[in-house]
Amino acid sequence: MWSGPRNISSALMRSFENRSDCFVSDEPFYPYFLTKTKLKHPLYDEIIQSGLTDYKQIIKYITGVIPLSKKIWYQKHMAHHILDIKNIDWVKHMKNCILIRHPSDVITSYSKQNKIENIEQLGYIQQIQIYKRLTDYLDIHPIIIDAEDLLSNPLKMLTLLCRKLQIKFDPKMLSWSIGIRKTDGVWAKHWYKNVESSSGFKPYNKTDRKIPAKYHSINDICLEHYNFLHQKRIIINNNC
Repeated sequence: MWSGPRNISSALMRSFENRSDCFVSDEPFYPYFLTKTKLKHPLYDEIIQSGLTDYKQIIKYITGVIPLSKKIWYQKHMAHHILDIKNIDWVKHMKNCILIRHPSDVITSYSKQNKIENIEQLGYIQQIQIYKRLTDYLDIHPIIIDAEDLLSNPLKMLTLLCRKLQIKFDPKMLSWSIGIRKTDGVWAKHWYKNVESSSGFKPYNKTDRKIPAKYHSINDICLEHYNFLHQKRIIINNNC
């Protein structure tokens, strides 16, 4: 699941983790990303110490045997954590999905948690690069999900997603117990307050999508990328 920050990606990870047949991994490239970029994110040192920092070792792990003898391995990846898009051919062994969210909603949410200094932080450019790598070079057509669609009708969207993934929908995906998980990254204490207090997908809350003027130029570029992927998203129909 290729996401950007603040895309309800942690809630979707919770949804899959609540399946008895599924193991989840939370952003396995994050320690590697910070090691390479030296970006001083909140909990910088803890994050680097918490996981693998060698790209090849990470790939070996996430393409290996599914932990705990589970049948499904849900991997939550931040698109911007991949620093060399040309070096993702390992994804051909997996089913690829892209989780998108309207940039105004992302900017509003992200700016409350961390300073936005450039467009690279928000993942839209990288999601487009991953999409093009998948489609143009690997002949893979990813499943694209919009966060608004998911929150507006979790049951139908998850049913459709599972159908696309060729797995059986499990009603347990609609709710989960409140609290932290052992599988949460150490960064959860900074970023996951909302999902830790949740027991399911919160109803979609339509906003006016007004953002501070200082973010308008970033929003405009992100919106162009978002609209491209939005047009290719999976859509609920009467059969779901």
